[in-house]
Amino acid sequence: MFVGLLLVSLIVAGRLANHYRNNAITYKYQRDTATHNLKLANETITDMTKRQRDVAALDAKYTKELADAQNRNTDLQRRLAAGSRVRVEGRCSVPTRTETASTSRVGNAATVELSPGAGQNVLNIRAGIISD
Repeated sequence: MFVGLLLVSLIVAGRLANHYRNNAITYKYQRDTATHNLKLANETITDMTKRQRDVAALDAKYTKELADAQNRNTDLQRRLAAGSRVRVEGRCSVPTRTETASTSRVGNAATVELSPGAGQNVLNIRAGIISD
């Protein structure tokens, strides 16, 4: 009888050990999965933070460039309205085959003086281009 009781106790102890071992394996798997997911989430957050800083730097750069261009255009419009002379530097491209046939042409980078109305129109067009 003692041997039977000992045998039953060993079987029960073996089953309990197996049950707790299986629970430990399951919990270890869940822990490893959660750790991996946490690592991925932290890497994603770090990457998003870096991208946000990069976007903010680009936004600041282009906002400053836009403000500078608008200030320059406003200054030119104010000077033109006050009667100052504003010169526009331009290029006139001529196709190669007609360059030799034509003796009178406008050279590149020549300055042209515009009437006040035409100058204002040019500055209005420039303001539209800047704001786009």
